[in-house]
Amino acid sequence: MVTLGLSQIAPWSFLCALGVGAVLSCAWRLLARAWLGPQRVALALRAQGLRGTTYRFPSGDVKEYVRLLAAARSDPMPLSSHDITARVLPFDHGIIKQHGKIAVTWFGPEPRVVVNDPKLFREILANKHGQFGKQKSILWIERLLANGLTTHQGDKWVNHRRIINHAFHLEKLKRMLPAFAACSSELVRRWVDSVGSGDVQEIDVWPEFENLTGDVISRAAFGSSFGEGRRIFQLQSEQAQNAVKMASKMYIPGYRFLPTKLNARMKANVREVEVLLKGVITKREKAMKDGLANNDDLLGVMMDSNIKESQEAGSSRPTMTTEDIIGELKLFYFAGMETTAVLLTWAMVVLSMHSEWQDRAREEVLLVFGKNQPDSEGINRLKVVTMILHEVLRLYPPILQLGREAYKETELGGVTYPPGVTFALPIVCIHHDPDVWGEDVDEFKPERFAEGIAGASKDSPAFFPFGWGPRICVGQNFALLEAKMGLSMILQNFWFELSPSYKHAPCPVSTLQPQHGAQIKLMKL
Repeated sequence: MVTLGLSQIAPWSFLCALGVGAVLSCAWRLLARAWLGPQRVALALRAQGLRGTTYRFPSGDVKEYVRLLAAARSDPMPLSSHDITARVLPFDHGIIKQHGKIAVTWFGPEPRVVVNDPKLFREILANKHGQFGKQKSILWIERLLANGLTTHQGDKWVNHRRIINHAFHLEKLKRMLPAFAACSSELVRRWVDSVGSGDVQEIDVWPEFENLTGDVISRAAFGSSFGEGRRIFQLQSEQAQNAVKMASKMYIPGYRFLPTKLNARMKANVREVEVLLKGVITKREKAMKDGLANNDDLLGVMMDSNIKESQEAGSSRPTMTTEDIIGELKLFYFAGMETTAVLLTWAMVVLSMHSEWQDRAREEVLLVFGKNQPDSEGINRLKVVTMILHEVLRLYPPILQLGREAYKETELGGVTYPPGVTFALPIVCIHHDPDVWGEDVDEFKPERFAEGIAGASKDSPAFFPFGWGPRICVGQNFALLEAKMGLSMILQNFWFELSPSYKHAPCPVSTLQPQHGAQIKLMKL
């Protein structure tokens, strides 16, 4: 029989004690994060009169959120209805009806406050005292999609915004109108050939507009054709859909570190897109050195602005690195492509439902341009078309909601919130709130924007399709200019109506997309 001495037992006892201590420490941290912390926050908020759901360990309301969304997607809407909120954001819609305009919900153990009040909406997005920021729990997902301006904060955001503002200045955008016009002309020519000698042709305009806006962003951003940018377009589209899937699983602790197919695919997409974009940047840098670059596109303007910004700061190092520029280009592709594609898609669907407004828009376009190619001066005079696009953006906002996190103790609307509380800002709910827009809120009435955005709602402004405040989308003028060009040229050449095969089913993916496509019958004029 072997007997261990004290000197042999002691090290093993010490290691075991360390192991037990580590396990207990992890268990305590997990308990504190997943149970004690949420209970403490829930009690504090209830004591201040805030209503909402009860926290359920460990996923909170995520399963119910996913269940309601799946149920809502199972059936299309009535054909002419614009009351989309219950279909596209069913959980938040139900919470607001049950608990009021400010209500507590739970994303896993994370307290999530739904804010459906325009005044508080603006206060959060204005962020005057720096108390609100991007949601830390999902920020890394956004960075996998596009580590650009929308994910940066602090000085880095300030520097990037200043440089990128130059690229989206209205005078710079006017130089890109030929690219908008060329892409729209190709689309119209393709549709004319498709209709041929027949009277009518059915086309699913959703993939057509995806191709159009992918072509536009490729040419406007990089001076290249859509064919050259097709792979980037495909990868960024897939990445956006994967990001939505990833977000629904974030209540699982450490999910992003697990070797799942979804994680692996997203990381592979990131690597491939970065290699492709680095090649675009390298070619441009060489052309600039050789004096052969035409820097009228977004990439050229951004690179020029980056050089000037660095020189003015007296720095030998560029303000934006190659990696930074890659991140912004990825964001150009996603934001510049999907936002305008869905806007044009819903505009054609809605104008097919409301032929009187289609006729009014066409009359205005023909009055301003005749059959000539639209130009910047004329586009600025399109009042009816602008009203229509604003009303489409109100009823069918491309981005359904925004999220912010309280980085420090915050007082908002008479309630004090601890750090770490996230705020869900459901744009689509604000846009469909009868208290804000009137009892006709779910009707298509472009005339509500006759005096501009400021006078369109009771609590103004309450129109947030591009966000609001200092972080409002820098590309909103780009998107609207592109949409006006595309829609004007379509109205010049076609009359259109919904196909009998069309199913009205707005569906949240990365943006608000038609679940079963957007089948439109085209007739040449």
